[in-house]
Amino acid sequence: MGIIVQKYGGTSMGTIDRIKNVARRIIAKREQGNQMVVVVSAMGKSTDELIKMAYAISDAPPRREMDMLLATGEQVSISMLSMALNAMGYDAISFTGPQVGIHTMGHHGKSRIMGIETKKIEEALDAGKIVIVAGFQGVNDNDDITTLGRGGSDTSAVALSCVLGCPCEIYTDVDGIYGVDPRLYPPAKKLDAVSFDEMLEMASLGAGVMHARAIELGSKYNAEIYVASSLNDVPGTLITEHPPVDESRKRQAITGMAVDNDELMISLKNVPYDTNITAQFFSNLAQKSINIDMISQTAPVYGAINISFSAPIEDLPELRTILYDFMEKYPQVEMDIDKEVSKLSVVGSGMKSQAGVAAKFFATLENNNVPILMITTSEIRISCVIPSELKETAVMATADAFNL
Repeated sequence: MGIIVQKYGGTSMGTIDRIKNVARRIIAKREQGNQMVVVVSAMGKSTDELIKMAYAISDAPPRREMDMLLATGEQVSISMLSMALNAMGYDAISFTGPQVGIHTMGHHGKSRIMGIETKKIEEALDAGKIVIVAGFQGVNDNDDITTLGRGGSDTSAVALSCVLGCPCEIYTDVDGIYGVDPRLYPPAKKLDAVSFDEMLEMASLGAGVMHARAIELGSKYNAEIYVASSLNDVPGTLITEHPPVDESRKRQAITGMAVDNDELMISLKNVPYDTNITAQFFSNLAQKSINIDMISQTAPVYGAINISFSAPIEDLPELRTILYDFMEKYPQVEMDIDKEVSKLSVVGSGMKSQAGVAAKFFATLENNNVPILMITTSEIRISCVIPSELKETAVMATADAFNL
């Protein structure tokens, strides 16, 4: 029998009826002769509720205690799903991340999986059990529970499929991966297949279907990932190293578009023109695992420069501490924090071979009176920071222009 790793998200596990539906889907695969390892997220919006509870207690809850709290959401899901399977006559056993040997390192709330012990899983499979594993969590060298960040259950599932050498199926509340979020652009087209490179860019830029770290692992170990709906039996999307190339894909310069509303833009004026000062500032951000995506810098004028950069809004408390320390050291520096921005990105391998993509993208925004506040590019993507109030206009216009 072959092993299959499946992952079910919070919406798929949102109610008792949906948990029973997930159990039936697992049983159907099991009846085909497969050994099943299933990763699940917390039920519905329970993680959001736990976060609200934490901030009702404290304005700045310690990251370690947040991890301790948030990990309980998945613990509820794994036990409920295991109960459902056992009630249907199938032997199942649930494990938390630490129990199953998912080892992590890094900061609380954004840890990374460094290794997984497979012994306990393999023993349970050999005993004929269906194995249910809590996603999103692991344990560090201090024996502290850690979490992997939003969407981390995807990473848990792909990491397990890599160490077990088996396929990975991600089931969610959408039918697959779309070129644009259908909630933002209803005519969006579903992709039959997408490359790891394109999906990694889209995930890291705010496309919420997959966790970026999960795509990194899939690409590194060439572990194909299938994304489909847990609610509808329709074909999904295959994420693979080399997607099949049809004529329509050859003509398509842009594969998809991502929108990230969880970014802010920080502008610093009158920063001393000294590379050591700039390097130290961004080093301080890196030490706190604050991910800086876009950076722009003006030419020096009278020994001073202006610097703008984007960062995740969830890191604002730590950002403020670093920024205020910086301004205390250099009192002439002026700071502006703009939370009312969105990051709009277009992604496609076709950019490598087709000229004029950037010109078309910028012209589309200009023709729709959408100002560009910052720009960054890579070989297969272009990202712009724009005012949040114009996000819908920009999405509709760009999706129309590139036939997404």
